[in-house]
Amino acid sequence: MDLLSMVFVGIGLGMDTFSISVSRGLVSHESGINYALITAFSFGAFQAFMPVLGWISGIEIQSIVSTFAPWVAFTLLLLIGLKMIYESTMLEEEEFKFSYRELLLLSVATSIDAFAVGVSFALLNISIWLPIIIIGVITFFLSLAGSYLGEKIGHIFENRIEALGGVILILIGLRILLENNVL
Repeated sequence: MDLLSMVFVGIGLGMDTFSISVSRGLVSHESGINYALITAFSFGAFQAFMPVLGWISGIEIQSIVSTFAPWVAFTLLLLIGLKMIYESTMLEEEEFKFSYRELLLLSVATSIDAFAVGVSFALLNISIWLPIIIIGVITFFLSLAGSYLGEKIGHIFENRIEALGGVILILIGLRILLENNVL
């Protein structure tokens, strides 16, 4: 696999984290740069770590991963999206509170595809080290940009934007199911 292909894999894997970072940035009332860096680091680390797990697992669990991974990702994104929609109906004075638990769930949900990519790398006998650096760095910067963009847009719209973020997460989950021909 050439360098350009690895960059495109990194961009492809990082697009979900970009979208989620935008949606979380829309509803965040936290300090911008700290939240954005924590989010970007979490997404980047998981997107870099999961291919390693997939690569190590290799052929042994490929059929299990390909069968259940889209459903796990969809379920996590659906639950978090529904929670965001529900919270958008609460009193307007309530602000989005940063949650490490929610960030962890989002990081896992968006990196399940990266696990499957790691399995593919193992099957193709591709060394994992350069791709995970590329994937992690690209995801970090896409997430950072998404958080920043979401924060800027969110301050323009403010009202009920959290519901939109929840809908975006659910749509990403549905897209994962459709891309994996599960529906």
